[in-house]
Amino acid sequence: MNRLTTLDLPFFNKSTIGFDYLFDEMEKNLSGSSSGYPPYNIIQSSDDEYVIEVAIAGFDESDIDITHEKNFLRIEGFSKHEDTNVNYIHKGIGSRSFKREFALADYVEVKDAVLISGILKVYLVRKVPDELQPKKIKVNRVESVSNLIDSKD
Repeated sequence: MNRLTTLDLPFFNKSTIGFDYLFDEMEKNLSGSSSGYPPYNIIQSSDDEYVIEVAIAGFDESDIDITHEKNFLRIEGFSKHEDTNVNYIHKGIGSRSFKREFALADYVEVKDAVLISGILKVYLVRKVPDELQPKKIKVNRVESVSNLIDSKD
């Protein structure tokens, strides 16, 4: 009896169309390639507003690249060359390059990004177009069905 010990994602990936990103995410999560650096928070500040906070002490604005593509937000930090003349006894502040990607819902836009005291804050807002928002339908009172038919003409 054979026992399935691993999930053969390439087999499933070949069998599907349009779910490439889903399999890429599953493969990344299963392989453990997603590191915990840098740590981040996701805050919902209102029904349609969110903030992503990323702890990036030691990075300047010029070291950060934020890219918003359809339904994805990518935050990358590029480390500077370290000073090799420094003799660290302990080095706990991360200064390595990183890349964080976030899947975004439809109609979510990046409003602003600021770096405050080593915390990068990316402000997001969901703006659903007016034509796609729910609309209230007024209910009219009609005395009889014949009145309704007459009013349609």
